[in-house]
Amino acid sequence: MPDLAAHYLEEVQRQLRGYKRLAEGAIGQLEDEQLFFTLDPESNSVAILMKHMAGNMHSRFTDILTSDGEKPDRHRDQEFEMSSVGRGDLMNVWEKGWARVFDTVRDLKPEDLLLPAPIRGEPHTVLQALNRALAHYAQHVGQIVFLAKHLRSSQWQTLSVPRGKSEEFNAKMTEKQRQSK
Repeated sequence: MPDLAAHYLEEVQRQLRGYKRLAEGAIGQLEDEQLFFTLDPESNSVAILMKHMAGNMHSRFTDILTSDGEKPDRHRDQEFEMSSVGRGDLMNVWEKGWARVFDTVRDLKPEDLLLPAPIRGEPHTVLQALNRALAHYAQHVGQIVFLAKHLRSSQWQTLSVPRGKSEEFNAKMTEKQRQSK
């Protein structure tokens, strides 16, 4: 079982790196003012999503083994308020959040996965808390990509297989696998 748990922790890190890379591929295509654009009054901007994710990361991944995932110093509602920070400050908050996540996950041991990691007083194991974070971050990264793609429109540079190129991509992957054998 420890081998499976170690594999799981490696997979969590791989997926988190992929989400971060995907979000940053979208963020990097936006002009500074586009980071703060909202589709309507009930929508979040890319900047707000970044602030929210960073706040969640700091709260959930600080002392995951010894304290509730919702820290008393977190002000979640403020994460959804528009602020006049610039790209540099926003990226700094973003990077600090991700660093907290990666440092924490890196330090987890396979035997930690079944330890308690409550969130807002609700019982979770570390494994459940990690799964919850993966789903949460995937949702918001999808929103970031959607907004960036919408805002960039014809200037959008795809972050995955380009439209109409699936067969070509699959052929390249097959050839790559064949050559590696």
